Amino acid sequence: MNNITILKRLYKDYTKYHLSKIILAVIFSILVAGSTSATAWLLDPAIEKIFIEKDQSLIFIIPILIIIAFSTKGISLYIAKILMIKTAEEVKKSIQVNMLSSFIKADTETIEDKHSGKYISNLNFDVNQITGMLTNAFLSLFKDGLTLIGLLFVMFFQNWRLSLIAIIMIPIASIIAKRLGKRISKVVTEAQEKSGDLNKYLIDLFKNHKVIKIFQRENYEHERSEKFVNDLKEKSIKIATVFIRSSPIMEIVTGIMIAILIFYSGKLIMNEQLSINNFFSFLAAMMLSYQPVKALATVNVSIGQGLSAGKRILPIIDQQNEILENKNGELLKIDDATIKLKNVNFSYKSNANNIVLKDININITGKKMTALVGHSGSGKSTILNLIPRVYDADTGEILIDNQKIKDLNLNSLRKEISIVDQNTTLFDDTVFNNIKYAKPEATDEEVFNASKMSMSTDFIEKLENKFKTLIGENGVKLSGGEKQRISIARALLKDSKIILLDEATSSLDSETEEKIQKAIQELTKNKTTVVIAHRLSTILNSENIYLIDKGKVEASGKHEELLKESILYKNLYDRQIKNN
Repeated sequence: MNNITILKRLYKDYTKYHLSKIILAVIFSILVAGSTSATAWLLDPAIEKIFIEKDQSLIFIIPILIIIAFSTKGISLYIAKILMIKTAEEVKKSIQVNMLSSFIKADTETIEDKHSGKYISNLNFDVNQITGMLTNAFLSLFKDGLTLIGLLFVMFFQNWRLSLIAIIMIPIASIIAKRLGKRISKVVTEAQEKSGDLNKYLIDLFKNHKVIKIFQRENYEHERSEKFVNDLKEKSIKIATVFIRSSPIMEIVTGIMIAILIFYSGKLIMNEQLSINNFFSFLAAMMLSYQPVKALATVNVSIGQGLSAGKRILPIIDQQNEILENKNGELLKIDDATIKLKNVNFSYKSNANNIVLKDININITGKKMTALVGHSGSGKSTILNLIPRVYDADTGEILIDNQKIKDLNLNSLRKEISIVDQNTTLFDDTVFNNIKYAKPEATDEEVFNASKMSMSTDFIEKLENKFKTLIGENGVKLSGGEKQRISIARALLKDSKIILLDEATSSLDSETEEKIQKAIQELTKNKTTVVIAHRLSTILNSENIYLIDKGKVEASGKHEELLKESILYKNLYDRQIKNN
């Protein structure tokens, strides 16, 4: 994506909706330019009429006109900046909303392929670079560009020979800007990477805070944190250094120019080819032009920053999902909710050479419980995620009541599926809102009933604010068993026909497990249930058990059959019996 394409996209998708504000800002920029030029021009009659001719009639008029000129400049500049700030913030909001929408709708595999800290850096650091381009660079192009034109007009009006010498600064500034622009793009990209690294570290720090304490790694993490912050600091210094690199060159050039102009002007005044009032008016215009020339020299840098950020942001917004909603697809019609996986193969796109599932064939009986067992990493959770199309199979078919799930309307498919994961995901909200999340239109009574059936009411009533208790980030204020029961309550409220349980009772004490088992019985009553079992004792009465090993179905049948026919299953069961 080249720079022209990025600018066109930013205009078409975002900036054009605020064109009225931008045009108004340009009008006020013209007033800034006109008033600045008027200030320089007024010095000519002020010196000639007041100081040389000692004309009393203008002693009040010219100072008042100067006050008006400065006031017009100040007020116009303020309004122009406010208009561009508002425009930039509106554009920022629109970009961030589009990025968040892209994150929300993105395929799960896309989100998992990149650390969340990097996305946060894109959302904050990069978007700020684009708003900076609007508020600083584009406003400067209007304001300083027009001001420079006005001042050049005054300078040429006073003396064209001196003006030709003075405008040498402009090509010098252009050369500086071009060189800085090439450098800034690289430095800003590096800074964004370091910003992303710091965000990644910060998220990991919060997630693993207890682990850091237990393993006494505070000093180690302090050193790491210092390194991440220092790396970002170094890049920020580089950006600032590149920005101000033009200052010493411009100062030296300006000093040389003024010295040459004074020398040449002195010669012209001595030869009576230039009057003193003309010279001071010209000098004022030239000195005032120094600021816009300097500002325009760094415009290219700000634009470079914004374009560099655009190259990273727009692909995120443009990200095309592989798993589409299929809004025109057939709606899922549930009878028994029988699920079949036929010759299913799957590999993660981030590691396509590693085939996770190989020729999987599974029949899941409707309104009954089917269990998946096997060693960790065998592919059980992946099978579960294929059913609601969190991922899509590479080849093969998955059918629900003989309807291919890829042909179905995605919303109608997921409407009939609930999942209770071993890694329970909760929001930093109240207990009530976490349960109601599954069914926003649910009544309070339905929420309370779901909590009762999930065996959650007993512990909720003991919380400080009961159902209105804020549970913290990912339910940090709740125990593992309490979070699981909230998750089950959420699934109960949804009342879907298919229930997926991913080791929902793993790593729990016997008393908590007993409560959760009762909650699961309520949840799975007359529902098609697929359960990944950590403890084989919990799935002994399953309609069917599939043994998954290294991405393949090694055996299937009821518990007693598998004990007789599968050595691998018998070894798994015997090992658990011994451990218990």
